[in-house]
Parts: sequence; C-alpha cells; structure tokens
Amino acid sequence: MSKKFTEYSQLNLSDINKEVLKKWDENDVFSRSMTEREGHPSFVFYEGPPSANGMPGIHHVMARTIKDTFCRYKTMKGFQVKRKAGWDTHGLPVELGVEKALGITKEDIGKTISVAEYNQHCRTDVMKFTKEWTDLTHKMGYWVDLNNPYITYDNRYIETLWWLLQQLYKKGLLYKGYTIQPYSPAAGTGLSSHELNQPGCYRDVKDLTVVGQFKIKNPKPEMAEWGTPYFLAWTTTPWTLPSNTALCVGPKIDYVAVQTYNPYTSEKITVVLAKALLYTHFNKKAEGMALEDYKPGDKLVPFKVVGEYKGPDLVGMEYEQLFPWVKPVELDEDGNWRDASAKAFRVIPGDYVTVEDGTGIVHIAPTFGADDAFVAKAAGIPSLFMINKKGETRPMVDLTGKFYLLDELDEKFVAECVNTDIYKEYQGRWVKNAYDPAFTVDGKYDEKAAQAAESLDVYICMKMKQANQAFKMEKHVHNYPHCWRTDKPVLYYPLDSWFIRSTACKERMMELNKTINWKPESTGTGRFGKWLENLNDWNLSRSRYWGTPLPIWRDEDGAEICIGSVEELYNEIEKSVEAGFMTENPYKKLGFVPGKYTKENYNKIDLHRPYVDDIILVSPAGKPMKREADLIDVWFDSGSMPYAQLHYPFENKELIDSGSYYPADFIAEGVDQTRGWFFTLHAIATMVFDSVAYKNVISNGLVLDKNGNKMSKRLGNAVDPFSTIEKFGSDPLRWYMITNSAPWDNLKFDTEGVDEVRRKFFGTLYNTYSFFALYANVDGFTYAEKNVPVSERPEIDRWILSLLNSLIKDVDACFNDYEPTKAGRLITDFVNDNLSNWYVRLNRKRFWGSAMSQDKLSAYQTLYTCLETVAKLMAPIAPFYADRLYMDLIKVTERDHVVSVHLANFPEADESLIDKELEARMQMAQDVTSMILALRRKVNIKVRQPLQCIMVPVVDEDQKRHIEAVKDLILNEVNVKELQFVEEAGVLVKKVKCDFKKLGPKFGKRMKAVAAGVGEMSQEAIAELERNGQYTLQLADGEALIETSDVEIYSEDIPGWLVANEGKLTVALEVTITEELRREGIARELVNRIQNIRKSNGFEITDKIHIMLSKNPNTDDAVKEYNTYICNQVLANSLELTNEVPGGVELNFDDFTLYVKVSKL
Repeated sequence: MSKKFTEYSQLNLSDINKEVLKKWDENDVFSRSMTEREGHPSFVFYEGPPSANGMPGIHHVMARTIKDTFCRYKTMKGFQVKRKAGWDTHGLPVELGVEKALGITKEDIGKTISVAEYNQHCRTDVMKFTKEWTDLTHKMGYWVDLNNPYITYDNRYIETLWWLLQQLYKKGLLYKGYTIQPYSPAAGTGLSSHELNQPGCYRDVKDLTVVGQFKIKNPKPEMAEWGTPYFLAWTTTPWTLPSNTALCVGPKIDYVAVQTYNPYTSEKITVVLAKALLYTHFNKKAEGMALEDYKPGDKLVPFKVVGEYKGPDLVGMEYEQLFPWVKPVELDEDGNWRDASAKAFRVIPGDYVTVEDGTGIVHIAPTFGADDAFVAKAAGIPSLFMINKKGETRPMVDLTGKFYLLDELDEKFVAECVNTDIYKEYQGRWVKNAYDPAFTVDGKYDEKAAQAAESLDVYICMKMKQANQAFKMEKHVHNYPHCWRTDKPVLYYPLDSWFIRSTACKERMMELNKTINWKPESTGTGRFGKWLENLNDWNLSRSRYWGTPLPIWRDEDGAEICIGSVEELYNEIEKSVEAGFMTENPYKKLGFVPGKYTKENYNKIDLHRPYVDDIILVSPAGKPMKREADLIDVWFDSGSMPYAQLHYPFENKELIDSGSYYPADFIAEGVDQTRGWFFTLHAIATMVFDSVAYKNVISNGLVLDKNGNKMSKRLGNAVDPFSTIEKFGSDPLRWYMITNSAPWDNLKFDTEGVDEVRRKFFGTLYNTYSFFALYANVDGFTYAEKNVPVSERPEIDRWILSLLNSLIKDVDACFNDYEPTKAGRLITDFVNDNLSNWYVRLNRKRFWGSAMSQDKLSAYQTLYTCLETVAKLMAPIAPFYADRLYMDLIKVTERDHVVSVHLANFPEADESLIDKELEARMQMAQDVTSMILALRRKVNIKVRQPLQCIMVPVVDEDQKRHIEAVKDLILNEVNVKELQFVEEAGVLVKKVKCDFKKLGPKFGKRMKAVAAGVGEMSQEAIAELERNGQYTLQLADGEALIETSDVEIYSEDIPGWLVANEGKLTVALEVTITEELRREGIARELVNRIQNIRKSNGFEITDKIHIMLSKNPNTDDAVKEYNTYICNQVLANSLELTNEVPGGVELNFDDFTLYVKVSKL
C-alpha cells in the first residue's frame, strides 16, 4: 500500500506542541542539532542568565523567542550553535527575597542568624523556581543546554571572576576610594551608576521643598539697613540641612540684595539671591510698593533691590549655622578630632551652580552629595560628621536611613560637639518614610501609608517656618533615583568602596561600540552610546553577604594582594600557616587538590563568606592581611560569563584565545540590560581583552498589557505564560510576539491577537496542507514522478515559484540582518495572500481532474514545493508546527531524511526561477482584483453575480502591458465579462486634493496659491503627474513643483459605474445588471448552495448526485439555460425542475425561496 499524507480533523496547536516535544525528546533532536554540525563553522550565542528565585513571566517568552529564532536559523544555515544555559545566583534579588521569607533585615545577619546559615538559605532559594523555568523553556521550544548550565555561585565560576579582577588590578584599573556614592538603605548596600540608570530608577516624586534663610554674620552695609540679612538657598531634601557647612554661588551669576518681609512671620529681612530668579520669588506686582505700607497678612509683599553683585563678591562671606545640632570636626593623622566650625559656614564658588531653579545659591552638605563634597573639599570646607563609639567618622544619618542615636556615638564627642537638648528630639528619626520599618508589614512596603504620613522633611520645614528660617515652602515635582531592587529612594553617602577605573578605557569602549551591530541602531548610539560618553568609574563594592567575595587581602599598613586563582590562594594560605597566622590550611584539610578542575574537587570548598573571611594571609612585611569585607557587584558576575562559563583560563583556554567561542556573534535581552549586562559584558571585554564581547545585539522592548500598561501581579494584568501556552500552543504565541511589532518596540500583548494569529496564519496554512493532502491521497501523489520542467509549467505555477524563491531570498536576508518581524510578516503574507488566497483558490479545479496529466502533476509538485519550503522558512519562529508540517510531507515523499525540520538545511533561492516581470504582472492582477471586489462590496453585489465591464485608464505602457497579460485572470476572478483600456483623458474625471501636512511646510506662505493651482489642474496635467510622479505648477509668484506623494488623486463616480483609485492605478466597474447577467448569476449561486449541501451531507468529492429543484419564475429560465453548467460544477448526472420537492432543503434568496433535494447515486 502506498504511503499517504496524514489527514487531520482539526488543528490543535497545543496538542501538536506536546506531541512534537515528545518526539524531540525521544530523538534527542536538540543535541543532534549540535553534534550533526560538528566541524562546521560556529555561531556563538551567549545566554544572559536569569535568576530562578522568581517565576518566569510572559516577557521571558518574548526574550527567549527572539534568541531561539536566530539560533535555529543559524543551525539550519549550517552553523554549529552551542547554547549553554546559565543561572544568575548572586545579588540583591536573592538576598532581599530570603530576608523577606525569613522575616529578617540585613541588621540581623550575624546576630540572630549566622552568615553561613543565611548564605545557605540564599543558595537554596535562588534555585527555588528552577523547575518552572525549565518547564517554560521546554514548553516554548527554547533550545538551550539546561543539563550543563553555568551557575554563578559555582566555585569554578568565581575563580574566573577572581582571575579577571586580578587582570584589572595588574593594569592599575582596580582601586579603593572614599567617595560619595549612591546607597540603598533598604537594600543595605552601595550601588553602581549603571544600577542607578536601570529603566524606571529615576522617578518623578513630589516633595515639600524649602527656601531656607541663612543669617549673614558679616553683611555688606546695604544688606544691614533693613531687618536681618540672609542668604536664600533652596533644597528638595530639607533633612540634609542639619549637615550644611557651606553655601555655593556661581562665579558668573549676578546676585541682588533685596529688602522685604518674611511672608510667614512678617519680620523685616534683607535677602540675597540670583538676579535672574528675582521674580520667581517675588511678585512683580509688588515692585515699587512702599515697604512701610506692608501689613502682616497682605497678599502682596513689597520688595526693593538695594544691591547687585557678581558671585565672587559674595565668596568668603560667613553665615550662622542653620541648625546648630552638631559642630563640624576634623581628624588629624592620629585619628584625633577637633572642632572645625571656624572653617565652615561660608560662601564658596562652584561652576555647577545654575539659575534654572532654586535661588542661584546652593546649600552644601558634603556628606550627602558628590558635587557638594567636591566643591567643599576644593574650598577647604569641613564635612559635618558624627564620631561613633569605634572612633569612626560617620554622616549624621546611619546606613539604615535614620539620624544616629546618641548612645551610638562617642561620649566625649557628644559632650563637646552635640547640642543634645536639640538633637535628642531628632535622634532615631527616619529621613524618609520609605526607610521606616513601620511602613513595611510582612515584607510588603505600604507606599500609600508612607506618603500619607508626616515626613521628617515636613516636620523640619514647619519648625523652620516658626523660627523665621523659611522664606518659601512648596510642593515640588523632581526626578529622584530609586533602588532598582527595592523601589525605595537612595541616599548619596560617603563610602569606602573599590572601583574599576572604567573611565580610563572610556574612549576604547566607545570606539569598539561603533563596530557592534545594534538592533535598533538608536540604542547603540543613544541609550548605550551616550552612557559610555558620560561614563563614571564602576563602584564594585557591595556590603552584603551572598555574592562573589572581593579577592583582595590587606594589612593595617595598606599592603595588599589581589588573588587570581584558588591555587594562588592555597599557596598563600600555606605561607600564612608557616608564619603562624593560620593554624592549618582549610583547603588542604578538605582534600582540595590545586590544579584539578573537576566539579567534585571544587565542591569540597566554598569561596563564599564567611569561610573566605576566616582566611588570614601574610604580607611581604610579615604582617597579617585580612580580606576586604566587600562582595563585588553582581553585574560583574554576569558580565564575566563569556569566560567564567568555560572556567577560563584554567580550562578551555583555546576556545577563547582562538576566537572559536568568543566573542559572541549574537546576544539578546530586554532594554533594561542596556546599562546592565550589555554594559558589563562590553566593559570587561574592553578592559581585559581589548575586544568586543558581542558582534550583534537585539535590545528588546517591554511586554505591556493590551492597554499599554506595565504588567504586574498587583494590577492584576499579568499574563501567565504557562496557561497561555496550554491554551494556544507555543507557536501562535511566538509568531504573534515576533510579527506584531519589532522586537525593540514595546509590545501591547493581547491574547485575542494570539488567537487571531492561530486562526488566520496557522489556520490558513493548515487548510492549505489539508487541501493538498486530501487530493494527493486520492490521486496517490507521493512526488515519485520526475519534476515537470518549470519552463513547461503554467504561468501561475511559474509565478508562485518565482514568488517563493523571492521569499526565500528576502526571509534569509531579514534573518541575516536580525529583522525577525519582517521575516515573519513576509511569510504570513505569502501564505495568506499568495499561496492560499490566490494560488490554491485559482487552481482548485486542476486537482479535481480524474487523470494525472502533466498539468495536474505540475500543480501537485508546485504546491508541495511551496508547503515544504514554507515549513523550513517558518521553523525558526514556529518550531512545532513547522516540524509537524515538514515531517508530514517528507515521510511520504522521502525528499529529505532528517528526523526534524530543525536538522534540515535552510532553503536556498534559485535565482533562475525568479521572474520579477511575472511577479509584477500578477501583483497587478491582485491589485485590480482587490479594488474591484471592494467596489462590489460597496454596492452589495456578490462575486457570483457576473457584471459586464471594467474600465482602466492607463497611465503608461508598462501598466497596460502588465494588465493586458493578466486580463483573463482578472476577469475570471472578479466575474466580469470584459476589460477595456481607456487612453484618452476625460472619460473618467480625476481630481487632485492637497495633503496640507506635507505641502504646508514645503511652501509656507505660498500654500494658498499652490492649493488653488492644484485645484485647477487639467485632466492632461493630472495624467502627467501620474505618469512622471511630479508636475510643475505655473503660478503668479513663480513655479511650484508638486509630487504624487504630496497629493491625493481620486476619480469621481459616473452614472452606472463605480470608481476606485490606488496610487497610479484607477479602475471603474460597470454595476448595471442586465437580465442576461442576472440569469448567469442565479446559476452560479445555485452551484454554491448545492456544493454546500454536498459538504454538509458528508459526500465524498468523487460522489455523483441527482438534483431535484422546485420551480420558480425567478429562476426557471436560468436553470434551463445553465442546466449543463450546474451539473458539471456539482458532479450531478441530472437536474430536474418539479412543482414539489418532498424533504427538500429550503434555499432563501432576497425576495423568494426555493427547495432542493440532493441525492447520492
């Protein structure tokens, strides 16, 4: 028995998903996709590691579909594509999740829970959702090696990180500095600038701001003539005012002294502020009013300018400390402190001062701002520090975000430098409500309650108002950075941190970035490129517990060593044991063997805290060296994955050094990784290897809900990827995500769109295959015959094969250029518009004939070729149905002998089969057909109703030639008797309408004259415009060149005709229905109704029938005239008109009813 193509009763893509997955697993297809390409050129792909301590979301399907698409495509193109999975296992997301689960804070670690116990919880928790991630990866068809993933907490992975850090250290790119850094009290650690620039970190917040009055101690004469003199300085963070030690003015800014009253207390004052901001703080209407006429409560407060100065004129002037809570101090070399008030509270210069807002005078708190610290240091201004019980200097606010408690401070310092009567009211107060644990219940931050409660800022402002220290208070919206993991505001805080001197390699990073193919290009030049231009040194330090320890040991004199391998550490421990600082080598005790790189050997030790903290090394001077307590930024972990996943340089050194597995040919992740993973990959590669880490990168956009809102569980608009795949299957989901919008644009996700893809694209393709399989099985077609030479095939076969080969070229080019959306849309259009709606529909009758003629064989071979090729073209995006379709085809024809389409070769275009002239002709046929069918719909005339004539006013000879060549096809498609070409202007009256949005900017004031000229264009002029694409108007004020893109050309309907325009093409349809046309229309309608009855009765396509039809004066003449035609069309041996049709089916027409009975013979 000959083989048959599988026929299906319905399309269930969810079931196909599961069945194909089972087959892949049974045949080990993913593994074979790599082993069968052994020895081929490699295509290097890096997987950005997810963290498995959270559930995967629908956006992960998007990112993974993009990655999988290109890896599958390159495999089919003959490359070996190894795809190693990875797990990002360190960092804040893990630690904060564990703290929430355990009901603890960072402060509890090492007290109520040991570091070892805490880190064990982190190790376990980070892999909590591994099963779900693996499940999603499997179900969506993302091929990545999950059996041998790289894991960032693995000791071998960490060893590579240490080696990389040592390379930076040797190059002088790793250093320790004490600077103002962004710090997250909620997360308990400092942050790097790239973390602070993650999407959404800078947010608009509405805070109470205050313009403070700083009392001048040595005013200029004119400042002391009216009330008390003050400098005015504005701040959005009133809680920093107690730490103020200077005021800063701009060297080139003009300032004024103004006599006025305090608007709250009505006290006489003279204030100094920037001249450019005078009317921001004073009502111009009050200018010139007599100061003496003011009464408390008056809405208008009079003012008078009495002096003008340049910034330098004010420099050196002194003022009284606004909040005398704590005296500023200085430390000597021995750590002794002394009062430094005499050096503080004066005006200093600063180039960064502007007059964009505020008062043009900036309040300086050196402990809470990098710019503040810089200008203060340059001017010799001390910072306002506390001295804790350890003798350490600390800002007034501790690392949890509250003012220090008095009993946490040095007693002598408190006695001599702290005004305890005032300060005790503020000790322990949280500077922002977001830091207050009272607003975090069961691990959830109640942002609304925190915002509703009175903040310290409000309290301080009210106190200032009462004390005549506030000139102006108002709510102000400003942009403020928040922690990327806790969503709470950051502080700028003085920290001892280790930095990577990335600024030293900034120019090289920018240079190498220009060689990377960014998709979209704008991200590479904009978001990423601009970031590189403004690069800061990379703050590497993290004061946390679960992460990669910084491998630097230091003694008390600052002598240090940076360890680059476990073997080096092992040997240094041996020296320490010999020096008596360690009693034994813990690694030796555990049986670790240096240089043996097996998993079992490395699992004997743990390079994490607290174990690595217990190791004491010995300096060259014989002093004990302790490890710097910091961990490193988790982004360094992921940015090192090209090397650490291979345990480079300890293993697989040749893979990196030879370039066979480095750099990556392709990576892709979300836009949030632009200044995260993308940056750290690029930075490490540049600084250590003077290379790019990746050649091509797609930065995909966000997946939003259907209304364009960000998805979140809290809003209830998140889409579950598991249930979506279960309902629709992965293919429609993947196809929808890829074709709906470009990967780098935000996707408004709607499950209705997924269902539409399932119906329109996959449903159409399934129906096309079903049609083919049905008739091929009837005729026993298995592609056993020789190919019918293409030159001997009908034109429509040559057309679809030409279009197919053009499609191969275009899709291949799109995939090669990392444009999956364009590729998917091309395939969709080919299947829906050309293969199904045009080729199959026009050629159905060729498959119905009884004998296997050359024409019929050509139709089978052509359609089969299209289906087989489409299966391969779509495989990278829709791997499941493509595999099912391909295997259903080749298991019968044996034209390929692979177990999966993904092991097949990507199609190659046959240029000799591409006939652009033929494609243009057929496109013209499709365009004319589409326009005529639209006109029919306009007057509700069905296609089965023949019409008499189409009229086409031709624009040029090419257009006429193309239409002439497909005239019969058009007439047949739209059911019209004749097509006439009209070459004289005037038969159809055309008009031109201006597109003012385009012409307005082009002609400006001349637009009115141009519009008039366009409206008066003759038919000959319009014809010339259509022919040449442009026309020069002769106007009174000169010539005006207009183009077809600047205007809309349309035709007016004429009696008995309907007219349509599309670009240069115009068609007119005669819509008058004669009696002769009406009879033919009825015959065609009857054929359609009887065919439907055949289907509903379940007749086979070869079954012969007999028809009984009721007599009716509306139809009898048509039935008699077209009896033979009707019988031939529906495979009827006879059609009988009778008065009665017992048991007949009722057929309803517009104004009459018929009864018909169809019997199988």
